[in-house]
Amino acid sequence: MSVLASLQVDSALSYAIAVILPALDAVLPVLPSETVVIALGVATAGSADPRIALLVAFSAAGAFLGDNLCYLLGRRFGPRAERWFFSSEAGKRRRAWAERSLERYGMPLIVVCRFIPGGRTAVTLCCGMVGYQRRRFVIATAMAGSIWATYSFFIGRLGGRAFEDKPWAGLLLAFGVTIAVSGLIELVRRIRSARGSGGGHAGQVEADDAGQDQGDGYQLQGGHRVAEEEHAHGRGAHGADPGPHRVRGAHLQVAQGRGQQREARQRARGERHGRP
Repeated sequence: MSVLASLQVDSALSYAIAVILPALDAVLPVLPSETVVIALGVATAGSADPRIALLVAFSAAGAFLGDNLCYLLGRRFGPRAERWFFSSEAGKRRRAWAERSLERYGMPLIVVCRFIPGGRTAVTLCCGMVGYQRRRFVIATAMAGSIWATYSFFIGRLGGRAFEDKPWAGLLLAFGVTIAVSGLIELVRRIRSARGSGGGHAGQVEADDAGQDQGDGYQLQGGHRVAEEEHAHGRGAHGADPGPHRVRGAHLQVAQGRGQQREARQRARGERHGRP
């Protein structure tokens, strides 16, 4: 009770921790920055002081500074940062996920990763390591910090108002809500990742077949063109027109062989899709 009572809008401690913990949490994820911002919301739940907006702004600024600190670490100390944060198997998987997702989603991922357990540090460091465009990163992290600070603070205020006489109960309620939201986001991410992996594999197979067929078409056209040119050359040289259906030679055999390969692939693909 005394700890929450000290986190008021007229306390310098409130503004200090609103900036420092979210900033350091980017490189030291064990720090409870989200819990602190929620606690600020719980502690000021009964107040209508306009300086509450300043507390939210300080929290957003701290989150923004922490994200950009991670970017600079990844940019300037890439190999060393990789050893610090991604040396374990779990760390390597997080980095691989961050790079794939960053390439696919870009700025929206930088915003959403704040709500994914372990996602913030992995994504912001990878942005620096791969040289993600700084301007876009700054915009995305400014948006992410603002959304996160507003969300965390007002979840805390809701909990504090629900349990005005028991602020610790309000804190626990608000903290439970944020855990549930983060868990839901993580669940959705895993489902989309699983579906994307399966769909991407199937799509790649179809794309490869289509590309092979198109390439075969070009090769066949080239084979027929060579055969026709050989036919025309033979007609010009010998004065007799043997007719295109009687063109012979290695070029015609190559074209026929490629046509048979294409038909075999089409039959195999038809059997795979259940067509006769």
